[in-house]
Amino acid sequence: MKKLGNTDLQTAPIVFGGNVFGWTLNEKESFRILDEFVDAGFNTIDTANVYSRWVPGNEGGESETIIGKWMKERGNRDKVTVITKVGSDMGQGHRDLSEKHIMEAVEDSLRRLQTDAIDLYLSHWDDENTPVEETLGAYGKLIKAGKVRFIGASNLPPERLKESLNASMQNGLPRYEVFQPEYNLFDRQGFEEGVAPVCREEGLGVITYFSLAKGFLSGKYRSKDDLGKSVRGGGVEGYLNERGFRILKALDELAAKHEVSQAAVALAWLIHQPDVTAPIASATKSNHLKAFTEAMQMKPEPEDMQLLEKASAYQ
Repeated sequence: MKKLGNTDLQTAPIVFGGNVFGWTLNEKESFRILDEFVDAGFNTIDTANVYSRWVPGNEGGESETIIGKWMKERGNRDKVTVITKVGSDMGQGHRDLSEKHIMEAVEDSLRRLQTDAIDLYLSHWDDENTPVEETLGAYGKLIKAGKVRFIGASNLPPERLKESLNASMQNGLPRYEVFQPEYNLFDRQGFEEGVAPVCREEGLGVITYFSLAKGFLSGKYRSKDDLGKSVRGGGVEGYLNERGFRILKALDELAAKHEVSQAAVALAWLIHQPDVTAPIASATKSNHLKAFTEAMQMKPEPEDMQLLEKASAYQ
């Protein structure tokens, strides 16, 4: 178990990405994969109120609803760490971290999750129209009311994260303790040259999304012909370049060496990054969860990490 930043929340080294619930998994399939996830010794689930609003016929909240029903049926709320987010467009036409929106959205999330408190509540996107003090003040009221335990942020640029942390210190407001960036072996620059130094300096926990680069780092997409293999395939085309193939070659080599999957190697690389607390990854099949366990148990040697560093270097 690893501590999530400066909180008393503990997480296994991989967090489940709940964006698949109500999208590529129906309720029954979601329950099965969640059961397997917890049985394998994992405990943290990441979702958002906007999941999965992009699916035709959905309006958002589908993922939270499934997680809530599952926790209720299994009676395991006290064994699961729940992360959800606020701030995405839920029909109001813009990103929204105003106090009014947060106060309404949290009630909807609590109702769908069938719980009294959210363990970790994240600002999903930056809202440039709302002062950071207003957003943090709203979170302060929710923490005082016992509806939220800790707060964090996702996708904030470094200057806004810094501004928020300064506002917390100067005004006695709750502080973001966890940050959620896009980060993986392929997409490194944004985090490493952006928010990583702030997270390091301020002792923030880091949970990464798109940890497998939308599935590319699982090794199943190797040409344009492979893009039709899943509903997410279309988002992978940008990875099919010289650098992407170099990374796949290194993953293939280490997967063979350690007798694990390519996905396990990519996740293990993240687990062993000093700035990362735990990568977030989704699973829709049992063998995806096997990669989680392999990644958790894998002990990359220094030369393995060097091989991945070299393969993923920007040249």
